[in-house]
Amino acid sequence: MKINREQVEHVARLARLALSEAELDTLTVDMDAILGYVEKLDELDTGHIIPTAHAVPVENAFREDVIGTSIGTDKALQNAPEASDSCFVVPKVIE
Repeated sequence: MKINREQVEHVARLARLALSEAELDTLTVDMDAILGYVEKLDELDTGHIIPTAHAVPVENAFREDVIGTSIGTDKALQNAPEASDSCFVVPKVIE
């Protein structure tokens, strides 16, 4: 066994979890199984594998930043519910 009940109780206290006796027993078995699986993964020889951040090549999906023409203030305010002095009028949210 890689983890014992006292260690699970300690982790539960650190996480501020109130666990029943049955939950502690179940978690002890589950966490032991997880640690056993991780230990099994440690047996793999990964020395020849290049570290990567992604499993597949990732390319930038953004378009180039090209300067274009603006739609203009009048057209931008055309569908505004209310406008004043070339600005959008919005409800006051701070008292």
